[in-house]
Amino acid sequence: MTEFNPFAGAFQIAADIRAKKITARDTLEAYLERVERYNPDLNAIIFSDPEGARRRADDLDTMAARDEWAGPLHGVPMTIKESYNITGMPTTWGVPSLKDNYSDSNALSVDRLNAAGVNLFGKTNVPLLLSDWQSFNDIYGVTNHPWDLALSPGGSSGGSAAALAAGMSGLDAGSDIGASIRNPAHFCGIFGHKPSYGVISPRGHAMPGALTYADISVVGPLARTAKDLAIALDAMAGPDEIDGVGWRLELPRPKKTRLSDFKIGVMLSEPGSTVDREMTDVLQALVDKIAQAGATISDSARPDIDLYRAHELYVLLLRAATSSRMKPADIEAQQSKATALDASDDSYYARMLRGNTMGHSQWLQLNNERAHLRQRWAEYFEDYDLLLCPVGASAAQPHDHEGERWERMVTVNNERVLTTDQLFWAGISGVVYLPASVAPAGLTRSGLPVGIQIIGPYLHDHTCIEFARLIEENFGGFVPPPGYDS
Repeated sequence: MTEFNPFAGAFQIAADIRAKKITARDTLEAYLERVERYNPDLNAIIFSDPEGARRRADDLDTMAARDEWAGPLHGVPMTIKESYNITGMPTTWGVPSLKDNYSDSNALSVDRLNAAGVNLFGKTNVPLLLSDWQSFNDIYGVTNHPWDLALSPGGSSGGSAAALAAGMSGLDAGSDIGASIRNPAHFCGIFGHKPSYGVISPRGHAMPGALTYADISVVGPLARTAKDLAIALDAMAGPDEIDGVGWRLELPRPKKTRLSDFKIGVMLSEPGSTVDREMTDVLQALVDKIAQAGATISDSARPDIDLYRAHELYVLLLRAATSSRMKPADIEAQQSKATALDASDDSYYARMLRGNTMGHSQWLQLNNERAHLRQRWAEYFEDYDLLLCPVGASAAQPHDHEGERWERMVTVNNERVLTTDQLFWAGISGVVYLPASVAPAGLTRSGLPVGIQIIGPYLHDHTCIEFARLIEENFGGFVPPPGYDS
């Protein structure tokens, strides 16, 4: 048997199992031992079914003995964000009134991952209603950052990123409407991919009783390698069982496979969301390496859009999408506040109120405006392959659970700024349904991970992931945090 490496990519774990260097059962037991050792401090994995996972591992090993394979991820132990339905596991979205809500069916993505051969053994922590860049709630408590327990690993897929970074799981999947895959990947130094809207059916990733698919929101993979992202994306992708009667998905494969083949726009700063200099230094150093490798880079190439208005549009549509979770009485109360706003008030709070309470006719007008933005982005990608930019305003920040999320502050360049300012970097691709991968870019002078966001044309998800793989191949990728023995 080969020596177990908890930080190996899922593809490598599956390859070792297929080569019979290690068994699915032994791999699972090794991860369960690490969960027992490290999870009490991290609180990343908040529910597990070790006995069910052991049975699954034994079944997979029985198949392997006959040289039968479930799929490309045969035997890989996997965790998943708490918000996915899994039979016999809780799905609460951190809402205390749902603490006893145990699913009686699987999310479609879960079924597809199982078909690819994973061994889903646990769920990872989230914030209340998946609505924070931290991961804490009154049911499961607070998740800590593997590099520094005093910091947040991000959100809302923070438990997922922390579990992967600490080597407690082989693969994970989260969701993203406001950087909830990208932010934790960036904070924890792993890979993440926000798919093009509509590529992966979110069926079964919803609050109880909800069947409609939320605007902007997507589900997608997190991993320690870019190759894992590509494998997991292909496993999860495709229409639901209703649309699938007639629709098929064939995502384009990357046409360019060397850094020198790419023509790239770079935007590392934006007046609406100041980025910490420690972080931009890391990103600029990476961009310089990419340029030295032969890529054509422009620091000024942008789509022909008003970025300020695009961000405003994103916040309005984002808040309209999440308003479906609000109680009618709360919407009515906010309607009064929205009516009283000064027309010139362009604060995040004002936009939130307007988005939460807008009428359907206004939403249709904004959606049409978005269609024009999507056209401008398509035109941009006729000339440029990708756009590189930050994921957020800074590296990981200290826990801060006081007050309302939109009132909290983070430190950027030694100044306190509103946390919500960095929604700009979440929305630049989100509002127009574009794919975006996150790859580790390096460590700040303070020793914290930083990720770079790779935005590509609609449905060219594999081009984003391939570029992340090239960064990994040429300059290094995931680095384990100190203190987590391999």
